[in-house]
Amino acid sequence: MTPAELLRAMFQAAVDAALPSLCVPAHLPARPKGRTIVIGAGKASGAMAKALEDAWDGPIEGLVVTRYGYRVPTERLEVVEAAHPVPDAAGREAALRIFNMVQGLTQNDLVLCLISGGGSALLAAPAEGMSLEDKQAVNKALLKSGATISEMNTVRKHLSAIKGGRLAAAAWPAKVVALMISDVPGDDPSIIASGPTVPDPSTNQEALGIIEKYAVEVPPSVREVLRTGGETPKPGDPRLANVQNIMIATPQASLEAAGEVARRAGVKPVILGDSIEGESRDVALVHAGIARQCAMRGQPEQPPCVLISGGETTITLKGKGKGGRNTEFLLALAIALNGMPGIYALAGDTDGVDGSEDNAGAMITPDTLARAEAAGINAKAMLADNDPWTFFNGIGDLLVTGPTLTNVNDFRAVLIEKT
Repeated sequence: MTPAELLRAMFQAAVDAALPSLCVPAHLPARPKGRTIVIGAGKASGAMAKALEDAWDGPIEGLVVTRYGYRVPTERLEVVEAAHPVPDAAGREAALRIFNMVQGLTQNDLVLCLISGGGSALLAAPAEGMSLEDKQAVNKALLKSGATISEMNTVRKHLSAIKGGRLAAAAWPAKVVALMISDVPGDDPSIIASGPTVPDPSTNQEALGIIEKYAVEVPPSVREVLRTGGETPKPGDPRLANVQNIMIATPQASLEAAGEVARRAGVKPVILGDSIEGESRDVALVHAGIARQCAMRGQPEQPPCVLISGGETTITLKGKGKGGRNTEFLLALAIALNGMPGIYALAGDTDGVDGSEDNAGAMITPDTLARAEAAGINAKAMLADNDPWTFFNGIGDLLVTGPTLTNVNDFRAVLIEKT
């Protein structure tokens, strides 16, 4: 198996470990006496709905919303598509329909929620006093700010009519079971899709503080909502007493699945962490330093070994290029390694889309910079312009998978061969 083949096999194993067809059936609750309402949002929600349909023995009805291009055929459940990462009118309409579906239920009814990463943008129901355009402006500004996913979702849930536990509160007194595929550092259920079924310990004031911390430019209505709007349901709220949130797939499990592929190939896996955050290029410098230490000192592991990590890095946009956090990480990593022999790397988003383009990520090899130079491509200039997609597209090293129908955040693997 070549280094590129091994890295691709590891990425695929990480994705496969989080496939809804495997994860959903094992965590289904018992049938209720009353109705079963299925709702959901996220990049994996369409595939989750299909898996639920195939496994559920009894009547079901409901609606889930997923990203454009991620819908799968279903018979009993409706699956609609909307925009991500910036919400659109389709997401607003779906969110309002979902919110209305869970109201007026009884304690004999069951609400099954299918929640995965991306659900925050897809459940676009602005808080009272805000327009969809206001919400779009906030999302765009947050994505460029350098804020972490946890900070972004803290702001989002306080500007929503449905997130931060509000959906589950509306379903009371029905039983609510949320099946979650985690895409956030630490698997905090209150952060996944901005926690529509989870009590929210954060406050409007904290959300306002995040906007001020990153100097995020927002419409006046946003500050007004955060200053005067009602709070999200907090821990201990009786309306959330009948809620059960179940984590059915996590980044850590996917990293371990990838590590097993490496181990079978005779390569020692070193899992650095499943919740690594920070600027993509800074995280790349740390990975490069550890890779060099392995290659030159045999620490923390002798080659052949592979460094594996997950989590969600951030990019503070200063240039006008195209790409995402995984390709930005790889371009910075290639520059830091400067053609060091025997080191290869792959990074990709497990949902199949890195940023706004159609690639999951990319790969680098010891001759990445040399091939780019031969093609007239300046790596450092591309990084300065936040243009990693153009760089990797120019040398044919993009990783294109198409929609994977799941999402357990980013996957990074740096392979150090024995030389």
